[in-house]
Amino acid sequence: MTITAAVSGASGYAGGEVLRLLANHPEVEIGAITAHSSAGSRLGELQPHLLPLADRVIVETTVENLAGHDVVFLALPHGASAEVAAALPEGTLVIDAGADHRLEDPEAWFQFYRSEHAGTWPYGLPELPIGPGAGPGSGHKQREKLRGARRIAVPGCYPTSALLALTPGFAAGLLEPEDVVIVSASGTSGAGKSVKPHLLGSEVMGSMSPYGVGGGHRHTPEIEQGLSNAAGEPVTVSFTPTLAPMSRGILTTATARVKDGVGAASLRAAWESAYEGEQFVHLLPSGQWPATQMVLGSNNAVIQLAFDEHAGRVIVSSAIDNLTKGTAGGAVQSMNIALGLPEVTGLAQLGVAP
Repeated sequence: MTITAAVSGASGYAGGEVLRLLANHPEVEIGAITAHSSAGSRLGELQPHLLPLADRVIVETTVENLAGHDVVFLALPHGASAEVAAALPEGTLVIDAGADHRLEDPEAWFQFYRSEHAGTWPYGLPELPIGPGAGPGSGHKQREKLRGARRIAVPGCYPTSALLALTPGFAAGLLEPEDVVIVSASGTSGAGKSVKPHLLGSEVMGSMSPYGVGGGHRHTPEIEQGLSNAAGEPVTVSFTPTLAPMSRGILTTATARVKDGVGAASLRAAWESAYEGEQFVHLLPSGQWPATQMVLGSNNAVIQLAFDEHAGRVIVSSAIDNLTKGTAGGAVQSMNIALGLPEVTGLAQLGVAP
């Protein structure tokens, strides 16, 4: 079985990561490699680490160049995917790494993105519990909605880390839906390749800084959506992202109040049950805490939790590589499921150290 795949936005970090993974996928033949301003350039000029593809010439991102492939990956800026996707054949598997098709609520989309809502596609986070009582074999994991899908919306990197951290507790009915607080530290690649003064090495090295403070980050409604679907009721989130002096990785610390009578043992059991048998989401042994270095270059997420009895809160820490599990790895994993391939095909389960 040979799958032809086109990749748009190939000059950016997300598009480059999709190409890195597809180049090692035994069932995929890489077709058109597209971008906008860099069309006509050799890929090796912009993605020098992709040596086997270095002499490929980037072509313009047009429907004509993308059509005719089995799979099209859209790694375009937010708001740019919808028009392209709408013009592609219904039988093409289109995987959108942008935000255009993630949100279910058109009002939330307009509030945070200020444009017309393009519709909602199946959400590409296979391990996500999506309703009360979710657990192994229950059929309440998001992967069930991806089998045979021809349109998939890849989650944002922050929501991937936050939702994997907290959904088991909400799906099990152990957590209160108010006063959920999430703080995430991300590497600079999450901001894309565009030149921005606050992302210069001299500004970032040896320094951390918050941004999108006060509920203004665009991933907030996406996180609330996933947690609410797991809980079966609205969940309110205070989310604060921070910029860390590293190129890759997200470390999320998420806390929520536990319901009366819930203790450490029942919390641990809920997370163990939710991720039992998952190949990319790992609940660490008690006492071992996540670090971004654990998952560098891999499609893994590592998670640990503790019960703060004094405050009546669960504290969950998760680490992912924002470009792999947080973007391109999730996209390829979702492709595998949609096409009926083994879920791990072409995806690294080993990280890189140091």
